[in-house]
Amino acid sequence: MQNTRLGRTGLEVSRLALGTWAFGGDWGSFDEDEARATIHRALELGVTFFDTAQAYGFGVSERLLADALWGAVPRDQVIVATKGGLRLDVEDHLRRDASAHWLRYGVESSLRNLRTDYIDLYQVHWPDHCTPAEETAAVLEDMVAEGKIRHFGVSNYSTKEMDELAGFGRVETLQPPYHMFHRDIESEILPYAAKNDIGVLVYGPLAHGLLAGAMTSDTTFPVGDWRRRSRDFHGDRFARNLQVVERLKVFGDRYGVPLAQLAVAWTVAHSAVDVAIVGARRPNQIEALVPAADIRLSAWDRRRLDHILGDAARVEGPSPDAM
Repeated sequence: MQNTRLGRTGLEVSRLALGTWAFGGDWGSFDEDEARATIHRALELGVTFFDTAQAYGFGVSERLLADALWGAVPRDQVIVATKGGLRLDVEDHLRRDASAHWLRYGVESSLRNLRTDYIDLYQVHWPDHCTPAEETAAVLEDMVAEGKIRHFGVSNYSTKEMDELAGFGRVETLQPPYHMFHRDIESEILPYAAKNDIGVLVYGPLAHGLLAGAMTSDTTFPVGDWRRRSRDFHGDRFARNLQVVERLKVFGDRYGVPLAQLAVAWTVAHSAVDVAIVGARRPNQIEALVPAADIRLSAWDRRRLDHILGDAARVEGPSPDAM
């Protein structure tokens, strides 16, 4: 597994990070023993970067990650990233909240759940337009000074939102969605990140399972899986993208590269992308994805893939407002 510098943080991290959203319950049920075994296998394969969030089960994912990591590896041998700024209201709806009170509460909760004295990277999960950027930046800077977090960044922010926050504090990293069916960040956000040395760790490189290659028109999702309610995985758009997936498989077969590896390699082939966050529920799934970090796509490869993707429908992906 290759390592890379995560932007201005200076952190040396593995090119692939293991994301743990699936261990929070929003993707349906999972086996906890398999989840811990997956984290252990990721460590064995050279993954040193792990991404979670307060909102992934509000403690469930963070506690499971801590259970798997501590005792298996020294604290200073891994980089742990988590996120805050989402809360459940009285009706159990997700709400954006990047206020000083909620972010401080979130950091304290994450420290307890992760059973650690510090968080390597803390990210504001979604922009909160009801809280002044000055308030958000100030509390994060305070918690860096207190040693509770080492670095902080944002997730799902636009260039305008990053600029606003940067007027009051640091913006060291960005976690945006990026995959073959969701390329919005290429025009403005990635150039902005490169210009400002902002570390980019992208999520959803497999298009939330669509680019794993196993879905068909008959695919259904279990109760509790957010995709069961998403228009990205039903109807004409889904059928159209399944056709594109088949063409991508043919492209990968010519080089002996499975579709999932091709999809992950495509994301990190962009010069402004430092890390791809991959999800896996079982050890064999992470084993299948790790080789993607060493695949090199040529300029010709990228152009050919762009041609294939010209027929794709945009996959919106999840957001707190829709879940």
